[in-house]
Amino acid sequence: MKKIYIKELNKYYGKEVIVKAFVDKIRDLQYVQFVILRDSSGKVQLILEKNEDNKEMVEIISNLTLESTVTITGEVLENPKVKLGGLEIIPTNIVITSRALPELPIDINDKEKSLRETRLDYRFLDLRRAENNLFFKAQTLILKAMREYWVDNGFIEIQSPKISGGNAESGAEVFKLDYFGTDACLSQSPQFYKQMAMAAGFDNVFEIAPAFRAENSHTSYHATEIFMVDAEISWIDSFEDVMDMQEAWIKYSLDKLRDAYALEIKETFNVEISNTDVKFPRITFDEAKRIIKEKYNYVAEKTDDFERKEEELLCQYVKENFNSDFVFVTKFPKSSRSFYHNVDEEGYSNSFDLIYKGVEITTGAQREHRPEILERQAIEKGIDPETIRFYIDFFNYGCPPHGGFGFGMARLMMKIFELDNIREATFLYRGPNRLTP
Repeated sequence: MKKIYIKELNKYYGKEVIVKAFVDKIRDLQYVQFVILRDSSGKVQLILEKNEDNKEMVEIISNLTLESTVTITGEVLENPKVKLGGLEIIPTNIVITSRALPELPIDINDKEKSLRETRLDYRFLDLRRAENNLFFKAQTLILKAMREYWVDNGFIEIQSPKISGGNAESGAEVFKLDYFGTDACLSQSPQFYKQMAMAAGFDNVFEIAPAFRAENSHTSYHATEIFMVDAEISWIDSFEDVMDMQEAWIKYSLDKLRDAYALEIKETFNVEISNTDVKFPRITFDEAKRIIKEKYNYVAEKTDDFERKEEELLCQYVKENFNSDFVFVTKFPKSSRSFYHNVDEEGYSNSFDLIYKGVEITTGAQREHRPEILERQAIEKGIDPETIRFYIDFFNYGCPPHGGFGFGMARLMMKIFELDNIREATFLYRGPNRLTP
């Protein structure tokens, strides 16, 4: 017999099966024993009468500990009175494949009973909670949908290097390392290499890979190691083309998520998948500032970028007026944008942020592909063009107009599921004070 997943047991009524699972709960009563078994697909009840024929198995269950792993051979019986799937297993053989210590360091059934940092210390146990299992199943599906959309639309997947020359990126926020006697750093972003692919004539590319930010930030939205999702497209007429692609791609991915997991997500997280029937509103930076001031009487200290409070208020406005959880903010002042962003005649960056449920999740732009302008803009930002000569050279031999975007996957997932901290949306979080497990 092959191993059967718990979710498939309703196909095997009256038949003998093998189930391999964790021990979730144990009730040892006077005449009967109940064990709740859990695998990655669900839970099922095992029931065993205390009699002479079952003496050996009764003894095993009497000494069983929670979270041990077992292999159960038994018969599947339909029982409508049982809340877990309307069925139960009557065992004929029980084998303990690993025994857990009797005292768990965290409560895996109720995360609120353990401190977050303690749960992160024992993340391998914390991840056993059903909500985490569902969360990462959903992330897997979204990543599949993202790739699916891009591949179906002619994109090429690239893998850019994660070790870069020490002069390739800004110094303050990179992790520096010795590379056989030469200064190097861990890559913050595949930005330069995505643009190299445009110069190579790849037309449309994407990458889903790690990136590293040496930011001593302890907020709920930042991490030092992130999983970046990036795309770049050629032959664009404006940054509007990039927004069009991203909007269609996000809607495709969310629709796939809704089809597969909407009910489970609603039951487990009490969250509705965002509406994809409406067009994402597009509001200029200046207009957004005006709306926030006039509608909510809020004026931020920052004048060339947004504060988090402003992002929250703008999303509130968009939700109330457009029934959208998403909003594109365009035309940021060039002072708040990177030197490689294209700039219009009025001095505004041809760029955008995509804000989702009160948090910026994406920065995108039309890139500056003309080397003489790129070099001038680098100097304006205080960057010596010689330190990025390899990058500027990409554009000296012909390069199509292009643009793209990038964002951290965990931040997107955090907002889809309305979690309060990026640590909960990361398989293993890395921050300034966390390097283990």
